[in-house]
This record gives sequence, C-alpha cells and structure tokens, in this order.
Amino acid sequence: RNNPAATMDDRSNKVILVPILAVLFVMIGYQYICPAGSNSCHLRTRDKFTPRFNFSERDLLRRVDFDIRGDDVIVFLHIQKTGGTTFGRHLVRNIRLEKPCDCRAGQKRCTCHRPGKEESWLFSRFSTGWSCGLHADWTELTSCVPAVMGRKEAKKNGRNFYYITLLRDPVSRYLSEWKHVQRGATWKTSLHMCDGRAPTQDELPACYSGDDWSGVTLREFMDCPSNLANNRQVRMLADLSLVGCYNLSFMSESERSHILLSSAKTNLRNMAFFGLTEFQRKTQYLFERTFRLRFISAFTQINSTRAAGVDVDEDVRRRIDALNFLDVQLYEYAKDLFLQRFQFARQQERQRERLRRRQERRRLREQRAFLYQRRQEGGEAEEEDATATTEDYTSQVVRW
Repeated sequence: RNNPAATMDDRSNKVILVPILAVLFVMIGYQYICPAGSNSCHLRTRDKFTPRFNFSERDLLRRVDFDIRGDDVIVFLHIQKTGGTTFGRHLVRNIRLEKPCDCRAGQKRCTCHRPGKEESWLFSRFSTGWSCGLHADWTELTSCVPAVMGRKEAKKNGRNFYYITLLRDPVSRYLSEWKHVQRGATWKTSLHMCDGRAPTQDELPACYSGDDWSGVTLREFMDCPSNLANNRQVRMLADLSLVGCYNLSFMSESERSHILLSSAKTNLRNMAFFGLTEFQRKTQYLFERTFRLRFISAFTQINSTRAAGVDVDEDVRRRIDALNFLDVQLYEYAKDLFLQRFQFARQQERQRERLRRRQERRRLREQRAFLYQRRQEGGEAEEEDATATTEDYTSQVVRW
C-alpha cells in the first residue's frame, strides 16, 4: 500500500524542482545569448554613461550635406584591426543607393560611381584600392587623396573630402594585431610617407629579419621598441609632420607624445564621422544620420574575436596599456565624444518627434474645430431655410 505522506512529499519536490529547473534554463540561455561584456545585448542592465569631457554643440552635431551627385567624396581611413574590413564592406555592399556599387564575384574592388557619372564618391580599400599606400594614415591621405582623385577624374579644386574612421579598445586591438602578425601578416609594403619621403631604416628599423614575423610570441612582439603596433591609432590619426615624422631625435619623447595625442584628438574630433568597434549599432546609427544614408541590413556586434580568445594575466595587460598609453587616452576621449554624439542625436530625434506629434495634434484640433464650425453654420442655414419655406406656404394658403 502506498504511503500518502511519501506521495505528498514527492509531489512537493516536483513542484519545487520545476521552477528551479526553469530558472536555471533561462539563466543558461541568457548567458549564451548575452555573454559577459556584450554591448549588443538589450536585456542586460546598461551602465549609465557620465560624460567626462566638455564638447561644444558644433562638436556634437554631426550632419554633413553629402552630395553624392556632386563632387563630394567619403575617405575611409582604415586603421589595422579595428573592424575596418567589415565596415569597408558595409560601405560598398550595404548602403541603400540610387546607383549601388557594382561588386562582382571574385573581384576585391567594387565600382562606386555617382548616379549618371563615371566618378567615384568613395575612397576606400574596396572601391579605389590602396591608392595612397597600404593602410595610409591621416598624414598620407590628406596630402595624397586630392591629387589621386584629381588624376583619376581630371577634376578641378572644390571637392569636399569627408574623412571617416573606426577606433577600437587599445588592448583588444593590440592583441588582435599580434595574432595577425603571428599568422604571417607584415604590412611591409606600407609607405609611411611624411613630408614627401618615406622613413629611413634608422628612423624605422624592422622588428624581424626575413620575410615575416610569423610565430612571434606576445613577449617578443612587445619587446620591439620600433613596433608600429604601439600607439598605432594615435600615430595614424595625428599630423606626423608636426613632430618631424619618424625622426625621434627631432624633439623630446614627452613633447612628441603630447603633440601627437593633441593632434590625433583634434583630427578625430573634426572628422565627418568616426565609429567604435565595440558599438556597432550606435556606429550605424550615427553614420546614417551624419550622411543621411541608410544601410540595408543592420550591423552585427561580434564579440568572439581572436583577441577575445587570448587569455593574458594582469601584468601583461598592464604592460600593453603602458606600450599604448597614448591610444588608451585617445580611446577614452573618443568613446566619450562618441557616446555624447549618440545621446545628442537621440535627444534631437526625440525633440523632432515631440514637435511632429505636437504639430499633428494641433492640426487635428484645427481640423475638428473647422468641421464643427461648418456643421454649426450648416445647421443655422437649414433652420433659416425651413422658416422661410413655412412662412411662404402660409401666405399662399391665405390667398387660396
């Protein structure tokens, strides 16, 4: 015979066990969908952003009158390992255009012509190629692009060049570059032109002998003092002519660092647009509102990168920070400016939406008032017509 008390206990245990298993299932699924550190997960409680830098409205308001039918050109400054390849493909394959870029299978470049013209509106790796050198920096592009575009299309002065770029967390970017170099990448064909010449061997000695640096350990990578991975983002955004290009004896190291960082901040702030690898959706949002162009499909936040898979201890991370101390400061500045621009754009959008709703409500009120007045006027006119008709009929009866 069954024990009633034992049966009740079994049922109670099952009742308790079911919600516990459900909670565990939700938690496991949540961690799978929204891994730690994900910026793209909308379910996770977001950290409140507190601005650290003061920017003017001119710095925050980024809307350019980009004329794709005219002479305007978007110039993409592609810094290594910042997600620039993915973003570059978005530019040639994912923008909704009257005349889309012509991208053919098996070809690295796309033809991005203006509507009705055989002229390019985009200067980038996937449209014009490395016309100013492999991963040309700000110093190279600003002196090279106008001349190259002039030769390609025999145009006069008067173009508007809108420079754009992407930045990435310095530690993640550095580790990603190390893994890339470890696999055999060199970028040794980069020109590094500055003030009309390339750096000498003494100014920019190689970190390795042979064809490449494949198999390099992280420690070896960090130990090379001339490694261009160090503070790459600042160097590629600064005006190198201000510090004697690659001549390190031109001024003291501290003065050089100060000028480079200041120049990189100024150039970044004055660019038409920049995005952050860690904020793909916000990058898309700001680009679309800056240039009044729309992407066909949404950007995707990918956090499972090679850099994310590198496990480094705190001492190594601190050393990477020290090697990239200028990039760390630039990224803090850039992130602050980027998020303030996003907040400013969203605030303006909400204000415009409130104004639109207010105007719509006013229009509806005026329309209702107008219709009400018409009905009132119509009712009074009918009453007057009815009175006149009755009086006329009565007078006729009297005559009869």
